[in-house]
Amino acid sequence: MDTTLDAVVRESRGKNEARRLRVAGRIPAVVYGGGKEPQAVAVDPRTLSKLLHSEAGLNTLIDLTIAGAATKVIVKEYLLQPVTHQLLHADFYRVDLTRKVHVKVAVRLHGEPRGVKVQGGVLDFVHRDVVVETLPAEIPEHIDIDVAGMMIGDGVYVRDVAKDQSWTPVSPADMLLVHVVAARTSTDDAAAAPAEPEVAKKGKPEAKDK
Repeated sequence: MDTTLDAVVRESRGKNEARRLRVAGRIPAVVYGGGKEPQAVAVDPRTLSKLLHSEAGLNTLIDLTIAGAATKVIVKEYLLQPVTHQLLHADFYRVDLTRKVHVKVAVRLHGEPRGVKVQGGVLDFVHRDVVVETLPAEIPEHIDIDVAGMMIGDGVYVRDVAKDQSWTPVSPADMLLVHVVAARTSTDDAAAAPAEPEVAKKGKPEAKDK
């Protein structure tokens, strides 16, 4: 997949400039990091959207071309229009291919657990991403977990997926990613429900015996 994204330098900022750019088919963006001053640019939202919807998503290593010079960047943040979900703004972070970065990588599950099919359990997907440290060129597209053999009581932790990888986990090693639990029953729900407080009686208080 082509990961090149062309950018043009922005000479002005503000809401009016942002509107003008969007009418012209671009969105405002900022490039920062790498020991350099932040730079205001504008990019094509359609091309950027394709990169964000690729397998690597936010962790796609992009060749951002400004005035003919390419810079390796990753998308740090982006802003979407809440109704139409159109891209409105993006922040790019310059990366050095020889220096490690911290990125968030999505967890992807495969298979249906035996504990669900055979024991009637429930698969609980606790954490859907892991923060890792790695070289920019070695950022994994996702972390795959095969859950097919899991039974009730089985779980997978960060330490289980971090073995023999090109990355080092930043998230705690004992952070639970996924496990199979027993399905809750109506009896369990009733037992877990807090006792209702006693309702105070209405009306005049009863006279005490003298």
